[in-house]
Amino acid sequence: MDRALLAAIEDGLPVVSSPYADIARQIGTSEDDVIGRLKRLLGEGVVKRLGLVVRHRAVGFDANAMVVWDIGDADVDRVAEKLAAQPFVTLCYRRPRRLPEWPYNLFCMIHGRDRRTVRKQIAELNASADLEGVPTAVLFSKRCFKQRGARFSTANMEPAA
Repeated sequence: MDRALLAAIEDGLPVVSSPYADIARQIGTSEDDVIGRLKRLLGEGVVKRLGLVVRHRAVGFDANAMVVWDIGDADVDRVAEKLAAQPFVTLCYRRPRRLPEWPYNLFCMIHGRDRRTVRKQIAELNASADLEGVPTAVLFSKRCFKQRGARFSTANMEPAA
C-alpha cells in the first residue's frame, strides 16, 4: 500500500478540495489511512517533505540567478544562515567543490522580476554576510527546466521480500 501511495503522489497532489480522499479512492483505501501513512513515511524519513513547486516564470519572475561563493569550510554554515534569512532568497545550500574547475561550495537562488533588482539583492547579500572579495559567480537562467519531485513508480521497484 505504501508503494501504491508513493506512486500515486509522484506527480503531485491533485488540485481538488480533498486531495487525500482523491488519492485514497485511487489506491483503494481511506482518506485517514492515506494521511496516517504519509505522516509515518515523513516521520521515518522515507518521504523527506511535501512541498509546493511554483512555476516562477508563469507569475512574472524571469530574472532568476544562482549565486555561488567559495566560502571557507569553517564559515559556510554561519554564512548560509545569514543568506537564507533574507526574504528574497528562495534556496540556499552547500555542495561539494569540483576542483579545479569549480571552487564554489555555497549556492543561493534568487527569483526576481528584473536583473537590476536581483543584482542589488546580491550586493545586499554580499554586504550583510561580509562577502566582498570572496570568489563568487552569478549565473542567470537562460532556460526553464521542468521542476518535479522524486519518482516512485512501482514499475521500477523490486517486489517486497
